[in-house]
Amino acid sequence: MTMTMTLVDGPGLAAHRPAFASWLGMTNDITRTFLAAGGIPGLINMAGGLPAPQTYPATEIAEIARRAIEIHPADVLGYGPVEGLPELRDALAQRFASPRLPLTRANVLVTAGGMQGLDLLGKVLIEDGGLIAGQFPTYLGALDAWRPRGPVFRNMVIDAPGFDPVVALTGAQFAYTVPNFSNPTGRMVGLEARQALVDAAHRTGTWLVEDDPYGALQYEGAPLPRMIGLSAEARPDRPYDGPVVYMGTCSKEIAPGLRIGWVIAAPGMIEALAMAKQGSDICTSGITQRIALDAMAAGLVERIRPTILDTYRRRRDALCAAMTDHLADWFDWEVPLGGMFVWAVAHDPSLDTDLLLPHAMAAGVCVAPSSVFDASGLNRRAIRINFTLNDPDTLTEGVRRLATALMTLQARRR
Repeated sequence: MTMTMTLVDGPGLAAHRPAFASWLGMTNDITRTFLAAGGIPGLINMAGGLPAPQTYPATEIAEIARRAIEIHPADVLGYGPVEGLPELRDALAQRFASPRLPLTRANVLVTAGGMQGLDLLGKVLIEDGGLIAGQFPTYLGALDAWRPRGPVFRNMVIDAPGFDPVVALTGAQFAYTVPNFSNPTGRMVGLEARQALVDAAHRTGTWLVEDDPYGALQYEGAPLPRMIGLSAEARPDRPYDGPVVYMGTCSKEIAPGLRIGWVIAAPGMIEALAMAKQGSDICTSGITQRIALDAMAAGLVERIRPTILDTYRRRRDALCAAMTDHLADWFDWEVPLGGMFVWAVAHDPSLDTDLLLPHAMAAGVCVAPSSVFDASGLNRRAIRINFTLNDPDTLTEGVRRLATALMTLQARRR
């Protein structure tokens, strides 16, 4: 679709301005629907990956911000280094380093949230029409970030029988994964598959992106090793210089409004991303960087995590119980061990969840149809349901409304 604009510049004079870029006609409006859903009276938003506002440590952050402005006015109110506040880069290097994963400041770039990291990655790695190997289904924000360059996607169904990571990565400009409680499926990539992906990245030379916004939200079981740590075992005696690009964010651990994320990678990759960032925002907000740094130094993340995990665990259980009561005739799903989402796949392959969405909105609930997590838009058999934003009673009511929408859609199909 080509988008054009016609303006009237004076009496009887119609001026035609150049068309907007063609990629705008290939975007989806689902993300804006997610974020705007909170402003629709009575609508239960179970679509977006939104944290619970009750978990935000507002009082502590307000005090940290006040002290930061008083003590570090130049840092928080002025321009800063493109790569990020040096002390924050050091703190992040220390946080993610291990005896077998030596990291220095040169391995760290601070970004304006995780989304900027994805955008910068596209700028430095994707040539127009280039090939991306993406864990499938794929985070829709990543698809949006890279769409302007018109890439071709090779879907990686990592848990499928016979999946060969070397074949999947060969020829790709990078491979994209969310191994911890994947967005959208909520699944965890197992240790054997992680090691195989890392080995394939070393063998093929393809960059392997490990996007990890949900790793801290684990409700059962023990965490698995990060792929960047597995990669570092090949050369544990020097600062990391391997093919894994690790990405994280404060959005799920503290608050998304801080817009603080990070990329940990080989120094050469950090330099390339910083060059792209220079033309994007010059520098990340000084005040939010200082808040994140001081919050980490004060142990705030560790103090609030048990409350966050307890809140989200109870909400996940409430959602899955309500789904068992009201949706079992239509969908199959797994109870996720962590993260923010339940992925439900329709028993009937002809059930089109794109067609379900308007009926759901009319019934007063918003969920995410599976088509937006597929670069081709052809996967229309599933829905992603968020459980972190709403309390248990609201989740239960949202599932009831979704069941009503399904019955309406079923009647229309008949």
